[in-house]
Amino acid sequence: MDKKNNIVNEFISRKFGFLGEDFLEEVRLHSKYDKIAAKQEIINEGGWVKYVLFLIKGAIKVYSLNDGRELVYYYIGDDENCLMTFSSIFNNNISKVNAITEADSDVMLVPLAVMNRWLVAFPAINRIFFHEYERRFSAVMNMINEAMFHHLDTRVLNYIKKKTELAGNHPVKVKHREIAAGLGTSREVVSRVLKKIENEGKIFKNQEGKVFLAEYIPVSK
Repeated sequence: MDKKNNIVNEFISRKFGFLGEDFLEEVRLHSKYDKIAAKQEIINEGGWVKYVLFLIKGAIKVYSLNDGRELVYYYIGDDENCLMTFSSIFNNNISKVNAITEADSDVMLVPLAVMNRWLVAFPAINRIFFHEYERRFSAVMNMINEAMFHHLDTRVLNYIKKKTELAGNHPVKVKHREIAAGLGTSREVVSRVLKKIENEGKIFKNQEGKVFLAEYIPVSK
């Protein structure tokens, strides 16, 4: 068995093993594996959704746009699934969000028609999505709480922390414009905040210009 098949089968067993061997065979038979390069759009708001996406390894950003301004809802990491592709089943297969890969990503795709059949034939699969709904609801609540009650310094630090965690606690390249869009502020304000928290010793840069938080030991300099 080649490396790709090993990765996919290990993921299937890890994610769906509790559903039994019959279901695992269904997943192996009907799912599709794909490798998507970083910065590739996966779904767009108002677009037609064909698959429920499960992320084996990588990072995906889920967001919406309003007058050109970006609102990030959450990030998808290793072993997680895109809840919004699943929820499109109940919305005429139309996406309410945009999603883009933040890093090279290995994904498993399940056609919506197949997922619809599984929900009836294997109702225990709902446990996966109920768990995801709880996690994503908490993430959105935390985002609202940050926007309402936290200073921008804290929000920028949390943004970098999330990006760092998605990169396996490695230093990350951060664009001021990208942070500004994600936090609903201006690039100039973000630049001032980054300089301030760098002077305070809360973040550092390595020789490649990548950023890491003071709480992490840099992997490379």
